[in-house]
Amino acid sequence: MMGDDGLREATEMAILNANYIAARLEGHYPVLYRGSNGRTAHECIIDLRPLKDAVGVTVDDIAKRLIDHGFHAPTVSFPVAGTFMIEPTESEGKAELDRFCDAMIAIRQEIAAIETGAIAMDASPLRHAPHSVADLAGEWDRAYDRMQGCFPNGHDRVKYFAPVNRIDNAWGDRNLVCSCPDISTYAEAAE
Repeated sequence: MMGDDGLREATEMAILNANYIAARLEGHYPVLYRGSNGRTAHECIIDLRPLKDAVGVTVDDIAKRLIDHGFHAPTVSFPVAGTFMIEPTESEGKAELDRFCDAMIAIRQEIAAIETGAIAMDASPLRHAPHSVADLAGEWDRAYDRMQGCFPNGHDRVKYFAPVNRIDNAWGDRNLVCSCPDISTYAEAAE
């Protein structure tokens, strides 16, 4: 529907956006799979494995912390385990790309605090992310400030709160429980 020119423009914008993110994040995270010209394709893959090896920060820790910043995590551990595959589409504007990069850089600064020993990994906002409304309104016994945990990017935006804190993803994958009504109830309701 876009035609040849529209498809070409969309592709060029997706490649430009991925390379913009790679350039913004390269001083903070290693970028994998660059071409001979130093550029990425329409996706930017950042390597988070060195952080796990160094201080125990996992790809899931960063993915969950992105929720506190108002982002759904990029593709996790594909095509390489322990990485993010960031695929900004052609429709993402520079302000949104910058907001995402700022969040990733802020998360890297939280990791740096773990690296220097300023806070232990298990006591950090990364390990407790995402932060819920219950965290905001309830008792607080964490090693970091409540505002840092619940509002890592300040009050400049409407805040999304995850309805629950971190769950055990692997346990959930192995113990899936469908809470949907049986399909036969839909057929009976239609009659």
